[in-house]
Amino acid sequence: MFKTLTNAWKTPELRKKLIVTVFIIILYRLGSTIPMPYVNAGLMESINTIYGGTILQYLNILSGSAFAQATLFALSISPYITASIVIQLLTVAIPALEKLSKNGEEGRKKLTQITRYVTVVLGLITAFGYYMFLRNQGWLTNNSVFVAFVIIACYGAGAALIMWLAEKINEHGIGNGISMILFANILASGTQIISTFSEFIKEGPWGIVKTEVIVVISLAIITFVVFVTESERRIPVQYAKKVVGRKQYGGQSSNLPIKLNMSGVMPIIFANSIVAIPATIGMIAGVDTNGTGFWSKFINFFSAGSWFYVIIFVILIIAFAYFYVSISFNPVEVANNMKKQGGFIPGIRPGKPTSDYIKKILGRITLIGAFFLCIVAALPLIASIISGGVLSGIAFGGSSLLIVVGVALETARELEAQLTMRHYKGFLE
Repeated sequence: MFKTLTNAWKTPELRKKLIVTVFIIILYRLGSTIPMPYVNAGLMESINTIYGGTILQYLNILSGSAFAQATLFALSISPYITASIVIQLLTVAIPALEKLSKNGEEGRKKLTQITRYVTVVLGLITAFGYYMFLRNQGWLTNNSVFVAFVIIACYGAGAALIMWLAEKINEHGIGNGISMILFANILASGTQIISTFSEFIKEGPWGIVKTEVIVVISLAIITFVVFVTESERRIPVQYAKKVVGRKQYGGQSSNLPIKLNMSGVMPIIFANSIVAIPATIGMIAGVDTNGTGFWSKFINFFSAGSWFYVIIFVILIIAFAYFYVSISFNPVEVANNMKKQGGFIPGIRPGKPTSDYIKKILGRITLIGAFFLCIVAALPLIASIISGGVLSGIAFGGSSLLIVVGVALETARELEAQLTMRHYKGFLE
């Protein structure tokens, strides 16, 4: 990977793209430090310890700690991600949007424009909810209508500006804009893990041993994640021979690659958002989690420190893995395209038998990929429960790790593709 970066830096066009990407990320991180007026950010620094296990802690990780500091970019890339997911899901459900998605470049431009409008609307809605959260917690210095307008407008504008920065990375930089900003945010949130290690080291020799064990386990998990992310099931495909004029086409063997973790980190994001709803609502409603009443016990039952939370989390990950694969991969369409091109799977008849065969393999692969996501996402939660909350800072570390590894591998592949395209030697050279 480092060799790829070095070679890319030596290429003028790629060097320009890398500089643009780094410059935009720096601008984003600077925007994440701009304070908001009328907000007492000092009171929010304890959000990870007070509200651990709620969706607020997850949003804080995705924003690079900007959420807990109540800065201009506190909403981060979340409204843009949500809008993109909503439009992607509606493309399957609404025929008009499905037609646009298949209408070439012009249709994609219209879908992009719709996504922008949805992002602005969701940004304003999220900004209003964030304002109400700050107001209910007493973290505002003024509760007037003018202050509400200023805060909601600023946070909504911040979400729109982040969307614009992400699109500029798509146009003039390297990698996907959303992924690159998430990558930078998660790396910026790594200080929490460093502080956890610092607390262990202060415990003396036993703390140092615990730190070394955690580092070794982390390296093993990263290796495991990279291995599974790069793994794929290759279905052999044979193309029939065709004679057109004096030339013969086809007659070659190929394969249909199916990624082991085809759904990526999306099932974890969906599952986190849903399973954290009870604890988040209880926090906004002001329920005392240290109390003995019904609602206190109910909220604690759904907190990240309970085994029930982990069980529901795992079930939702498996369910969303199948759901996301079902809307992103169509075996019937793949089988039909294969049939039109004269391709077939050896031993399987073209048409419906081929689609059924692909569905069968896809179901098994999805189950293995879902178990992989469960292991990576649930291990930090289990470690936090067993340690009695000492490792609560890594409760959502599995999701972060998958995003970081996935973005790093995808960016490296894109750089290699760009290098190959620019250094291809033709027949006349």
